[in-house]
Amino acid sequence: MNSTIDLNNNWRKVAATIYRKPTDSKVYGSVEIDVTGLEAYISRKRKEGLKITMTHIIVLAIARGIVSEVPEFNSYVRMGRIVAKKSVGATIAVLMPGGQMGSVLIKNADKLTLRELVDEITEKINRTRKGNEQNTGESKNILSSIPWPFRKWVFWVYKMITINWGLPMPLLKVDAESFGSFVVSNIGTFGLDIGIPALLPSSNVSIVFIQGGIFTKPSVHDGQIVPRRLMTLGALFDHRVADASHGGKLFRHLKYIFKNPELLELKPE
Repeated sequence: MNSTIDLNNNWRKVAATIYRKPTDSKVYGSVEIDVTGLEAYISRKRKEGLKITMTHIIVLAIARGIVSEVPEFNSYVRMGRIVAKKSVGATIAVLMPGGQMGSVLIKNADKLTLRELVDEITEKINRTRKGNEQNTGESKNILSSIPWPFRKWVFWVYKMITINWGLPMPLLKVDAESFGSFVVSNIGTFGLDIGIPALLPSSNVSIVFIQGGIFTKPSVHDGQIVPRRLMTLGALFDHRVADASHGGKLFRHLKYIFKNPELLELKPE
């Protein structure tokens, strides 16, 4: 985290006061990205034995971009103040057996190389699908077992303690940073072009990304209209901690990394 960044400037203090979480403090944006070269890169690496996907590239590029470009996204609101998180964690939505959605959390994602990220995600997904990974799904099971309306009261207490006060709840095995810094969900695997994400009200995540499908479309490339592989990446973020300009900086970083994915193979400085 860049210590020179003032997370609590005058506008942030006002935004944290006038907006609620997350009903009206949301900014949505999307960008269509040419991933023709990136798909070729992924194909080459897979032939070399590294089983990467577009999601791996996106997760690592976002994690490093938050550190280097927009540390504002690695924060949350606690009692009217913007608080920096201790590290950058990535939550990745995972399709579980039976069609239910689960998730895995990759801690310190920004410090990993592409190969390290692939290995850790693969291991955690396998453990989660076998029920051997302790994650937010465990707290979900605990909460769902509580009868209504007591479940609603317990959630209210949980939200007050972890979200509003930033304190841990050992009984539910959750704390203020249980979901990491951001969420990535790939809806392209379900045949959807793009979707509008939601800020999970039970987390302190300030930005959520939706990875859309990849389609061949006519596009202007080098002054010519040619078929290219295009993907839409959408994001929704908490307006209390960041503005549209921060989103723009992050998207520009992602476009740069997508053109230079080999940078993700190296350990960050």
